[in-house]
Amino acid sequence: MNLLFASSNKNKIKEIQALLPANIILLGLSDINFTQDIAETASTIEGNAKLKAEFIWDYLSKHPTEIKIDAVFADDSGLEVEALNWAPGVYSARYAGEPKNDEANNKKLLAELKLQTKRNAQFKTVIAFIKQNDHQEFTGIIKGTIAYEPRGTNGFGYDPLFIPQGYRSTFAELDFETKNSISHRGIAVKKLVEYLSL
Repeated sequence: MNLLFASSNKNKIKEIQALLPANIILLGLSDINFTQDIAETASTIEGNAKLKAEFIWDYLSKHPTEIKIDAVFADDSGLEVEALNWAPGVYSARYAGEPKNDEANNKKLLAELKLQTKRNAQFKTVIAFIKQNDHQEFTGIIKGTIAYEPRGTNGFGYDPLFIPQGYRSTFAELDFETKNSISHRGIAVKKLVEYLSL
């Protein structure tokens, strides 16, 4: 099965590829020479995932590729911090403004939480999947807390600040396999794989 992931984010593609069985070939947007930015204009994480999947599915119907694409999926993720009324949420990637910048986002988050001792948070991923008339959504959530300073060099985004429940290390301090096995994206992808194997 050729599964197109509506992303050109190499980190995400690597994480998801590692979770897929050998009979699923994962393709990214660069494999179909798609270089446009898809505007993420929805007000929810679910809405953005659906919007991106539908955009690419529609694009493929008008621009057939040499590679046969059996299905498309897109994801959207966000960090939700309880003390900030669950912000940044859908605005996680651009929390500190344009252009999106992980370091600037992390600095802003730490500044917003400067006086907070209650640092509960959760990472959430929603995958929107499309295959012909089949539309599905898969959600992954992992709870944790926000560290007082960035720690670790692995991962991307808010990984240096997020300490998953049951661990003392941030996502950025965990090795790739451990993070992938417990992460919000990992949970959502496992649900997608289970669905595809039915």
